[in-house]
Amino acid sequence: MSTTRPYPPGDRGHEPSGASGVSEASGEEVPAGASTASVTGTAASSTLPPPVDAGGAEAAPRGRQLRRLELQGASGVVPLARDFTRQALYDWGWLPAATADQRAAAEDVLLVVSELVTNACLHAEGPDELALACDNKVIRLEVTDRGTGQPAPRTPHRAGRPGGHGMFIVQRLCLDWGVVRAEGRPGKTVWAELGAPA
Repeated sequence: MSTTRPYPPGDRGHEPSGASGVSEASGEEVPAGASTASVTGTAASSTLPPPVDAGGAEAAPRGRQLRRLELQGASGVVPLARDFTRQALYDWGWLPAATADQRAAAEDVLLVVSELVTNACLHAEGPDELALACDNKVIRLEVTDRGTGQPAPRTPHRAGRPGGHGMFIVQRLCLDWGVVRAEGRPGKTVWAELGAPA
């Protein structure tokens, strides 16, 4: 359930990692240009050529783009997730950033990924999967784990004290975030949405 809006995830269409209750095995089609990846980060992409703008240069992808990274049992999951996300940002045209605002938006995405994956490592037996979905306006980040706890932002008790800042940072940087519980088994998906750079 979202912490900041009264309606459930899924209002933007298909949710990666089963957050909307639709699994990969459901037969739902993945949009053209979507790709998936294994724990090694090797992506299996669509065979369609990248979009080209009027000047002949590759344009940022249109429509909903999806990426998945299996993290269960992997070591060094935080840098692995950041590298995977950084590559997606390059592929989707968020990077290289032409302006300071665009650079800040990309850095915010990478920071939120780090916080969500770190939270799963510290409080939820480790992450199972990172899923990224991007359209022209919003990027959605999802980290799935087997934990039963409920993430919640809290104002850090002391500024110089380490820890306790993760979900506070997520709340401050994101348009919205929430938790979707797995049905019939332990676990959850923590999701966050950030706006695309102007």
